[in-house]
Amino acid sequence: MHQELEALRERLETLRAVRRGLLDLREWLQLAPTEPEELQLLEQEARDLHDRLDRLELETLLSGEHDARNALLSVHAGAGGVDAQDWAEMLLRMYLRWAERRGYAAEVLDVSPGEEAGIKSATVLVRGPYAYGYLKGEGGTHRLVRISPFDAAHRRHTSFALVEVLPEVEPVAVQIRPEELRVETFRSGGAGGQNVNKVETAVRITHLPTGLVVQCQNERSQHANRENALRILAARLYELRRREQEEKLRTLRGEHREAAWGNQIRSYVLQPYTLVKDHRTGQETGNAEAVLEGELDPFIYAYLRQRAEQESGAAGSRRG
Repeated sequence: MHQELEALRERLETLRAVRRGLLDLREWLQLAPTEPEELQLLEQEARDLHDRLDRLELETLLSGEHDARNALLSVHAGAGGVDAQDWAEMLLRMYLRWAERRGYAAEVLDVSPGEEAGIKSATVLVRGPYAYGYLKGEGGTHRLVRISPFDAAHRRHTSFALVEVLPEVEPVAVQIRPEELRVETFRSGGAGGQNVNKVETAVRITHLPTGLVVQCQNERSQHANRENALRILAARLYELRRREQEEKLRTLRGEHREAAWGNQIRSYVLQPYTLVKDHRTGQETGNAEAVLEGELDPFIYAYLRQRAEQESGAAGSRRG
């Protein structure tokens, strides 16, 4: 509830700021400026207001139950060995840069380093209004095509990584009994298997009824890692139960459900040409470097608009 109130408060403040900006712009125009510098400032102010209105419009599309919440984003290297692990690390950096661009706080809760390079997996908590609403469309398989920097023959390789996005939920939203948990501790490991901690601060928790396993090792204290691991477990259990309920409803309605886990949502081609393309919306750009530096908003906005149109169409069909 606190996150939803904060998000609404920020949206209201943005709306007030846009209104003040429009009034200022109107007064400025009434003075009929003619100097090039003044006209340039007016143009920049108009662009800024347009961007703010664009963002407000998008946030009206974020009306899902958990859209206003923080997001737990995990990246998992797929098949492809060291190339896939390097790709997973590139994606992690991309999302951290995106969060930084938007003014969100991003806390890396856990990282499992790869043997030679990159990472096997990582989990990040992204804090900020509508973090989950913006990031939810990033879940799925991301495909990279490039000349492998790890191949002495300089051949082209295709690598895959899976991104999982969950809303951060309140602990009370999911009942977790202590007797249902197996808690293990171990030393936090760095690249190459070197211990970065001489005491067992890392925590791995197994939820026995479901078999879900989560671990955290980035904090210096065992208590902090345990709290973060429980936070991730609560989100995954909540999502698991939500999916089960959806599946029951679909079965009762006789609906067919397409398997979504692991679907390829976006391709990133770095050689022999550069192109990033979203396979759901058709949104694409030749500036792959900018995307990998966190310029994801055009893809996120295109997905949100497409989803809103689909939901609007489905609602109209039901009314008809």
